[in-house]
Amino acid sequence: MSDPRLPLVSVIIPVKNEGENVRSTIDSAFQVKNYHPFEIIVVDDGSTDEGCQFLQGIKNKPVRLLTTHGIGAAAARNLGAEHARGDFFVFCDAHLFFQNYWLDHLVGLLKTGLADAVSPGIASTHRPNQVGFGQTLNRTLGVQWNRDVKAPAPAAILPGGCLAIGRETFFDVGGFDRGFHVWGFEDVELSIKLWLFGYTCYVHPVVKVLHLFRQSHPYTVTFDHVYYNMLRMAYSHFNENRIAACKQLIQHADAARIEAAVLADGVLEQRQHYFARRKHDDDWFMRRFGIPF
Repeated sequence: MSDPRLPLVSVIIPVKNEGENVRSTIDSAFQVKNYHPFEIIVVDDGSTDEGCQFLQGIKNKPVRLLTTHGIGAAAARNLGAEHARGDFFVFCDAHLFFQNYWLDHLVGLLKTGLADAVSPGIASTHRPNQVGFGQTLNRTLGVQWNRDVKAPAPAAILPGGCLAIGRETFFDVGGFDRGFHVWGFEDVELSIKLWLFGYTCYVHPVVKVLHLFRQSHPYTVTFDHVYYNMLRMAYSHFNENRIAACKQLIQHADAARIEAAVLADGVLEQRQHYFARRKHDDDWFMRRFGIPF
C-alpha cells in the first residue's frame, strides 16, 4: 500500500513495437511493493504492432497513454515528462522487471541530495546474476558497464533503460536533447550534460532491475540516426579536438553530410548556451572518469 503523504513519482515508458513487453513491464510495476505513489505514462511513438491497445481497457490504475507518430526516443521521453504530474521522474524501457521497493530506493537517494540522477543495477533477464552498475565510455564512445559496485557511487553514464531524476533538475537541464533523431546517445548526452552543469549521477546497487536485452531494434535505426546524435552531442558539449575525433568515428556514412545536417539544426546556438552555463568542461569530465577520448 502506497503512502499518499510521499511525493508522487511518474514512471515514463517510451514504446515502439514492444508487443507483449509493455504489458509485462506494467504488470511487474504494479505487482511489486512501493511506498511512494506512482503513475505510469506510456508514450507510444508510432507503433504498428498494437502492443499498447490493451491500455485502453485499464480503468482502475494510474496509467495514461500518449500517442505520437515517430518523434524518436528522446522526444518521446520529453513528451512524457511534459505530461507528468510527479515530483520525480523515472524513465524506463518497456521491457523491464522490477523488485520490491525499487522506486523507494531510487527516489530515496535523490532525496538525500547525494545524487541528482540515479540508476539501479541492471541485469539481463537471461543472466540475472551479471549486474551492471552504471556505465562509462571507451575510446570510441562506446558504453561499458561498471561492475562490483557495493555502495552508491558516481557513474559517468546512467543507462536510459532505468533512470530516476527530480522534476526540477530534468527541466533545468532541458531534458533529453530536443534535436536528436530516432535513437542513439540519449542517455549518454543527458548524463554528460548533468555532470557538466554541476549535477551528480549515481548508481544505487541496492536496487536491481532485470532488462530484456535484444539483438536488434523492433523498428528501423540507421547509421545516419546514430551518427547524427553523436555529432550533435559533440558539438553541444565537446572541444574542437573531440569534435574532430567524433567525425573520425563516422565510418558507415558521409561525415560531411551528417555534419551539415547537425549544423543546420541550431546546434551552434545550443553549444553557446550550454558553454555559458556549465560548471565543468569536457576535459574535466573525461579526467574525472578516466575516459580515453
